[in-house]
Amino acid sequence: MAQEAAPVLLVFLTRLVSSTWHEGSGYYTAESHTNEVYVEEAPPEPALDYRRVPQWCATLNIHRGEATCYSPQGGSYRSSLGTRCELSCARGYRLVGRSAVQCLPSRRWSGMAYCRQIRCHVLPAVLRGSYVCSAGVQMDSRCDYTCLPGYQLEGDRSRTCMEDGRWSGSEPICVDVEPPKIRCPDSRERIAEPGKLTATVYWDPPRVKDSADGVIKRVMLRGPEPGSEFPEGEHVIRYTTYDQAYNRASCKFRIRVQVRRCPVLKPPQHGYLSCTSDGNNYGATCEYLCDGGYERQGTSLRVCQSTQQWTGSQPLCAPMQINTAVNSAASLLDQFYEKRRLLVISAPDSANRYYKMQISMLQQATCGLDLRHVTIIELVGQPPHEVGRIREHQLSVGIMEELRQFLHLTRYHFNMVLLDKAGTDRERYILPISPDEIFDFIDTYLLSEQEAAQRAQSGDPCD
Repeated sequence: MAQEAAPVLLVFLTRLVSSTWHEGSGYYTAESHTNEVYVEEAPPEPALDYRRVPQWCATLNIHRGEATCYSPQGGSYRSSLGTRCELSCARGYRLVGRSAVQCLPSRRWSGMAYCRQIRCHVLPAVLRGSYVCSAGVQMDSRCDYTCLPGYQLEGDRSRTCMEDGRWSGSEPICVDVEPPKIRCPDSRERIAEPGKLTATVYWDPPRVKDSADGVIKRVMLRGPEPGSEFPEGEHVIRYTTYDQAYNRASCKFRIRVQVRRCPVLKPPQHGYLSCTSDGNNYGATCEYLCDGGYERQGTSLRVCQSTQQWTGSQPLCAPMQINTAVNSAASLLDQFYEKRRLLVISAPDSANRYYKMQISMLQQATCGLDLRHVTIIELVGQPPHEVGRIREHQLSVGIMEELRQFLHLTRYHFNMVLLDKAGTDRERYILPISPDEIFDFIDTYLLSEQEAAQRAQSGDPCD
């Protein structure tokens, strides 16, 4: 008996050629084609035969990843209808797409996914520094930072690209914390210049260098400028420099000025010294001067040499030799020029009471008279018994007459005249006067600057 013919489902398999996926772009089949089903007459209820079509969907192959599949038919049916696959990526890659797919009746997977390499953004450049990375911007890449010479790293010394695509830590900076280098000139010693207590000292500016950007903001000097005159002793010169980051560095050196000195000279007896500069330093000159009524015997000037020895030898101040055997009163007075003051006393006779009173007071003030360089000349009596004398020296009749005429002195009354060291008539008296009044007048009007300084220095030995 002939059987009835059953309806027939025609399935046409068409090969569609597709290109391979790019790396990291998803999954692709194990073969180089993809199967799709085209139904000319769709059956109301498809009959599925797992035994004849075990590979219902294309086999999953995730580049840089892994698909873990669970099939209703068991482990050997990884691509059969209903198979569920969980997708994951290898370390360093991130899954883009669905994390789980299922093989559908349409013979397609329910979604797509691919593994994309985890990358961090490119790190920005570091001002005055740099970094080196072990693997670029990939995950687990470590970037180590360094700074240029003269700069110090502040912040994280290294950063690592993490799984979330971000760098660990924070961006460090390179800061200039190192002070500049400064070197002062060497310390030095100088000898004071001849006749001076100072020395002119020159030096080169310090050597300054910045270890970072090479920029020096300023250099400050504490102390005198080069070429200044330095007094005797030790002097400290300091320099301070600042770089652009205001880091500071300092240096110092010393200048020592030495004054070469000769032994201190002692003034001669009955005399004194007049010295230039400091009196005994190299180049100083000392002049020997004698008190009024004394004359210098020997060299007048001595100079302190660089060997710290004086030239010449010390002179003496000998008592002044008065020569009364001269031809005129002018020649007599010339002997006292610039040396002594003269107090000329005239009286009608030695018994004159004013004369006796004056001579008595003056004899008690010999020290004060000598201190003020005063010499007394006496003209006493009437011719032919007139007497003239300077201490023990007797004057001739002719000299006495010339003196009276020159000084306008009368023989008939007591009178007295005071002459300065230039022989000028400075004061006259017709009555006896105390030595203190004479001394006050001399100290007030007749002392030279040199005498006044000498008196101020030595005081009054007659007190």
